[in-house]
Amino acid sequence: MEGMRAARLIRMILLLQSRRAMTADELAAELDVSARTVARDVEALSEAGVPVYADRGRTGGYRLVGGYRTGLTGLARDEAAALFLSGVPAALRDMGLADAASAARLKVSAALRPELSDAHHSAAQRFHLDAPGWWQPPSTPALLPAVADAVWDDLWLTVDYARQGRDAVTRVLAPYGLVLKAGVWYLAARPGGSGDGGDGGDGGEATHRVYRVDRFTRAEAAGGRFTRDESFDLPGFWAERAAQFARSILRAAVEIRVTAAGARALRRVTDRDAAREALAQAGPPDGQGRITLALPVESLDVAFDQLLTLGPECEVLGPPELRERVADAARRTAALYAAAAVPGTAQR
Repeated sequence: MEGMRAARLIRMILLLQSRRAMTADELAAELDVSARTVARDVEALSEAGVPVYADRGRTGGYRLVGGYRTGLTGLARDEAAALFLSGVPAALRDMGLADAASAARLKVSAALRPELSDAHHSAAQRFHLDAPGWWQPPSTPALLPAVADAVWDDLWLTVDYARQGRDAVTRVLAPYGLVLKAGVWYLAARPGGSGDGGDGGDGGEATHRVYRVDRFTRAEAAGGRFTRDESFDLPGFWAERAAQFARSILRAAVEIRVTAAGARALRRVTDRDAAREALAQAGPPDGQGRITLALPVESLDVAFDQLLTLGPECEVLGPPELRERVADAARRTAALYAAAAVPGTAQR
């Protein structure tokens, strides 16, 4: 309890250093306590020699005597703004680090020169990262904070991992980093270590792998720390694995003939890299300006949904079952619009 109060008093000092004055209600909201607790804390700070005093009146509040501040010089405004942009609030909250991030921002804000003290607000009002994709409500894995703790402290992690279509497995992992992609959390980790979480297997032979955090049904510190390979580059590793994954799911191929407009739109409705490579390998246009090409796709069902959006700008040549399916959709669409008038709609 005393430790919690000491932390709160430190936060109060930092808040008053970063903002010239705050009312009791504002401090209470920031510290998640009552206004009466704020008054008691201010009294305790005064007794401890911290020069905090109250301005009376309707616009009054608490403030520190001028000059009670540390100086952090050498930061330009854009550098200070970039510092505050380094955090992703939603991701920090999901990992259980919101309080730590708040304390860090307060410490830096309190140390900045007065003319730089609005860097956090300025940056936050101009740039925001919304990681989840459209129409997909974000879901935070329950075990994410435990995994994040292991990542921060380089702790061996014992997990039970539910594999799609296969039996769950237990693994001891060296968790290297977390990645948030389109609202889904992934862990980059190196399998290894003995069952008791010791240093066994930490010899660097095992390759790093990717695990979906929402498939962990158990995540516990296995005991002890692993030796991190400082040459491991998380952004580079993720970019390579993401490209490999994108290629690996393209297990089928279709033959299509597209117009110039269809060729331009193809990169938008299908896998961008696959479409670019297919167009580069295609032959010259025919007499009507259409290009015939072989396009890798995830499946025929996915290809149907993607290519149908191109309408008459794309003709499916094969496989026969996909061509017939698209042709049937085209016939039904044409029949839908064939009527001279829609019942209940005025003629023009």
